[in-house]
Amino acid sequence: MAGDKKAKGKMEQAKGKAKEAVGRAVGNESLEAEGRMEGARGDARQAKEKTKDIFKH
Repeated sequence: MAGDKKAKGKMEQAKGKAKEAVGRAVGNESLEAEGRMEGARGDARQAKEKTKDIFKH
């Protein structure tokens, strides 16, 4: 289960980076901001899962 959440975090990070890059390339500020938000959400999910792993062991 934790692996699924870690994978979801990585996916959110990757999608966020892609959206941010596309938004920057086409000059769409809202898409760029959406990508930054999604990337940050993925970062937060990853940090949460790493913290849970530390306290598990």
